[in-house]
Amino acid sequence: MTAGVFDLFKLGVGPSSSHTMGPMSAAGAFLDQLADQGLLARTARVETHLYASLAMTGRGHATDRAVILGLAGFRPATIDPDAAEAALARIAQEGRLALGGEGPEVAYDAARDILWEGRTRLPQHPNGLKFTARDGEGEVLAEQVFFSVGGGFIVTAEAFGAPAGPETPIPYDFASAEELLAMAERDGLTIAELMWRNEVARRPAEEVSAGLDAIFEAMEACIERGLRQEGCLPGGLKVRRRARQHFNELTRRMERNIGDPLAALDWVNLWALSVNEENASGGRVVTAPTNGAAGLLPAVLRFYDRFHRGGAEGRRTFLLTAAAIGALYKRNASISGAEVGCQGEVGVACSMAAAGLTAALGGTNAQIENAAEIAMEHNLGLTCDPIGGLVQVPCIERNAMGAVKAIDASRLALLGDGQHSVSLDKVIATMKRTGEDMNEIYKETSLGGLAVNVVEC
Repeated sequence: MTAGVFDLFKLGVGPSSSHTMGPMSAAGAFLDQLADQGLLARTARVETHLYASLAMTGRGHATDRAVILGLAGFRPATIDPDAAEAALARIAQEGRLALGGEGPEVAYDAARDILWEGRTRLPQHPNGLKFTARDGEGEVLAEQVFFSVGGGFIVTAEAFGAPAGPETPIPYDFASAEELLAMAERDGLTIAELMWRNEVARRPAEEVSAGLDAIFEAMEACIERGLRQEGCLPGGLKVRRRARQHFNELTRRMERNIGDPLAALDWVNLWALSVNEENASGGRVVTAPTNGAAGLLPAVLRFYDRFHRGGAEGRRTFLLTAAAIGALYKRNASISGAEVGCQGEVGVACSMAAAGLTAALGGTNAQIENAAEIAMEHNLGLTCDPIGGLVQVPCIERNAMGAVKAIDASRLALLGDGQHSVSLDKVIATMKRTGEDMNEIYKETSLGGLAVNVVEC
């Protein structure tokens, strides 16, 4: 079924939706499974096996911390970072963990209970992890394999690739951009209006409006918090935070910038950097559609709001339209850097943002589809090769570059009439095929590209 706005835009914690949020959620889901089977009280130990990409970049992506916090009852959407740090310190000091936060206490030693199996790739997906519950005698009570498939989404091994279960029917379950455009034209709707009808089929209209506004407010709060921080990002690369310094510099030379025709791009760059520095530090962000690409849409949305005098309705149009485009990539390709490279993260976010901006500026459905296509066409083949397994270099600047590219794609599309040579569907199919053909070392493994050609410092 077509993904909804609140599937693609989720409140979470950095640095990675697939390597942090997904494993945290998977740990919670495993505990729920144990409780449902009446096995939680008998559990004396929980082992976690991390495979392939989750193991190779897991320390830089805080996957081990996420697993521990998930077992301790924390969830991405509600986590308090300060409480999480205190819990991790207590577990490490005491060597004990209360399952689910309030369940039975078990002995826990991360060095023993988290097994890093980077050389083993499960056949379904590179982001695999397995939980094993044992009783006091060491006998296996239950096992479950999960896959973290991007954007914080998780699926069990049994459900991987299987049709989804019964869901709330929606009026427009489009499977392609061609279908999306045809449905909208048939019923005289914009893409945003079509997505709105899907959303209000799932929940009350006032809840949808409030949810969209909350997404925008969370994005804004993340930008503002990032602008106040200083120092170096965690992880050992000693990457210095730049957002506050850049903000001070732009503010200082505000009057001089009046005559600079490209000054707006400085602000777009700043806002994207601010969010992704927050993400890299483990702060609260909105997946858009992933954490690695979390700064791109907020920067372009604020560009619309500040430089085009946007309002609440325009912002909702932006988000609804962006979600429609993101749903196409989620359904027909991937939003996982470990599966298709960064074209599935920053590339998809760029395509979503270009479409959203075009819609908010009054573009036609054809122009919106054109903007999304242009944006992805020029992100094809983008690799995911983070230095040190950290979501820092090149990820932070890549969001800024992607935001500027999204704005340019929108402007190109708005100059035309929507007619173009390559359809969005063909570009999505090409992106998927490119990801399949891409060497594994360039897909979130830190085994190729910048990760091996730049000395960690």
